[in-house]
Amino acid sequence: MPDTLIPDPAPSTGVSPSTGVAPSPSAQRPPRRRRALKRVAIAATTICALTLASATANAVMTSSEKSQLAPYGERVAVDGGDVNVLHIQGAGPTLVFLSGLGTSAPAVDFAPLLRELDGYNLLVVEGFGYGYADTNVGDRTVENITSELHQALEALGVDTPVVLVGHSIAGLYMHYYADEYPGEVAGIVGIDPTPSKVAAVPNGTMPLGGIAAVARFTGIERWAAKISPSLSEPDSTAYTQDERARIHAMGDWNFANASVASEWSHVAANTAKAGARPYPANVPVLDFLSTDSVIHESNWLERHQQELKGVRNQRIEIIEGHHYLHWTQAPALGKEIKAFLSGNAAN
Repeated sequence: MPDTLIPDPAPSTGVSPSTGVAPSPSAQRPPRRRRALKRVAIAATTICALTLASATANAVMTSSEKSQLAPYGERVAVDGGDVNVLHIQGAGPTLVFLSGLGTSAPAVDFAPLLRELDGYNLLVVEGFGYGYADTNVGDRTVENITSELHQALEALGVDTPVVLVGHSIAGLYMHYYADEYPGEVAGIVGIDPTPSKVAAVPNGTMPLGGIAAVARFTGIERWAAKISPSLSEPDSTAYTQDERARIHAMGDWNFANASVASEWSHVAANTAKAGARPYPANVPVLDFLSTDSVIHESNWLERHQQELKGVRNQRIEIIEGHHYLHWTQAPALGKEIKAFLSGNAAN
């Protein structure tokens, strides 16, 4: 019997034997587009779920931290809301401390320097956006910021004149305040203060804008700070563990809030307004400049010299360190401030 030959299958005609109709192109080819869309949908769902989980965890941790960390200071009502003031009772001149832009917990941030000045009458004023003050007050103009400081001191019954001690951007506010309220300032101490005589200052919204707000809401900033503590904690051994924990926690709470974002948006205008005011010639000034700023900021020393040109009693001290001199050089700053007070600002 001859071998049975199995014929090769006939070439496909693309026609269904049962229906006699050719299948659609989507049935002939793998549904690649649908698979791609499915992957995108899965990825988007996963991201949304992780974001929601992160935001929930962040909210829970924030609530827990706030219940465990007792507030410090006293909330004081001013126009727009409540600021927060830490008052350390003492004798001699009253020193009023003002923080730099974005400092999450000013009263804790200044702790090493406050310890060096033990015995003096010390107040740390946490304006809107900082510490335990309200954080949703906008329009952070130099007029509003200085007016709120004046209102807070009046509400507390603080005797004037006072010595203003300010870090960074507070240099603008101290300059403006001394001119706006003559006779109420006995002296000014700047800690690497921002001069009003500047070449150029960026304007606009806070860096990263809405991204920063998203990072705060979702907790991304919190997780980043846990991975790299230097993002929120001082680069210094002068702080206790409790202080470091509080600074870390309050950095998460207050990061990129509405008031700080508004203050950033007014930096250029506030600089111009302060620069348009004469620096009071009769108010003694001691400015500490960091070597880091003098080296890396264009004409940093020259700008301060120009700003203080008309001040009769002024001195600039260049101190080894970075912009946050009170983190690492509190003993040196404390010694110089005491000498400045005894010679110029005794009440």
